[in-house]
Amino acid sequence: MPAKTPQEILADLEQKIQALNREYSEGVINSAQFNAIYRYFSEKRTLIEHILETNPDNPTWRAVAETQNTDYLRAQFEARALYYAVFRRGHQQPLLADGKIPRKAAEQVIKLLNGLWEMPTLRKGVARKSLGEGLWTLLCIGDQAMTIAVYFLQPSNLQLNRLKDIHDDFERANSQLLKRSLSAERMIFPQRALIDKS
Repeated sequence: MPAKTPQEILADLEQKIQALNREYSEGVINSAQFNAIYRYFSEKRTLIEHILETNPDNPTWRAVAETQNTDYLRAQFEARALYYAVFRRGHQQPLLADGKIPRKAAEQVIKLLNGLWEMPTLRKGVARKSLGEGLWTLLCIGDQAMTIAVYFLQPSNLQLNRLKDIHDDFERANSQLLKRSLSAERMIFPQRALIDKS
């Protein structure tokens, strides 16, 4: 297979950037992941163009063109759950809570929860809110319970949907226990998968 020309390499980089744009618009990656990977491809493209412009016979552009795997950037900038709490609807005492967050973020979460508890009715659904300083909260309200999670970095839509799925699994698995207001000790909590304990 013949080596690619500089124009083919630059066209490949442009395709990667377009694929990255689609991933972001579809909610597969968050803004921090997008920015890091975009910067990587953009810097690579600029460096190749500069080398070719200043010295077209210089073969170093090929070394720059060697596309590296961007999985490390995806992992480094993926939002990570730091804390979660699960509540039975209408109850302020959590059924289960795990993780740690800074005091300022904890105060904002308590304020948010207090506002929710004062509402006469809570609509079922999911929401995302910035807490500042790189922290975000996701909230999932179901028919019988509510899960709130705090993340470092903005969660992608994929992560928001994952939390919704986890919460739905929690409600399905514990439906009878929640209806009868039985002890949380008998419940299972898929939310435990949110925080990496390794």
